[in-house]
Amino acid sequence: MTTEAIQNKKSNPSMTQNLVLIALVIGLAIYPLLTVKDAEFGGADGEAETVITEIDADYQPWFSPLLEPKSGEIESLLFALQAALGAGVIGYGLGWMKGRKREEEAAIDDFH
Repeated sequence: MTTEAIQNKKSNPSMTQNLVLIALVIGLAIYPLLTVKDAEFGGADGEAETVITEIDADYQPWFSPLLEPKSGEIESLLFALQAALGAGVIGYGLGWMKGRKREEEAAIDDFH
């Protein structure tokens, strides 16, 4: 390994920046849990239902769910699973595109 490569590994500003950004995201997620007392962290579905019934008390939904989770914990688990799968698909797609770009750049470099 060359001296330049060792110096680049030691002072990697993007790694520091990533760690700071991760710490900020974690802080933003924890802050409301610590500061807001006696709050209900409900979903948008419940809020929307409340607003709709205030506007029109006779409102009837167009359809009902095919599968109704037995508890709120199961519903949260399914939502988290859906979010994780979506993040995995997006991450895989971005990694695939970046890999394809590297292969193209390597092919161009080999050509020249």
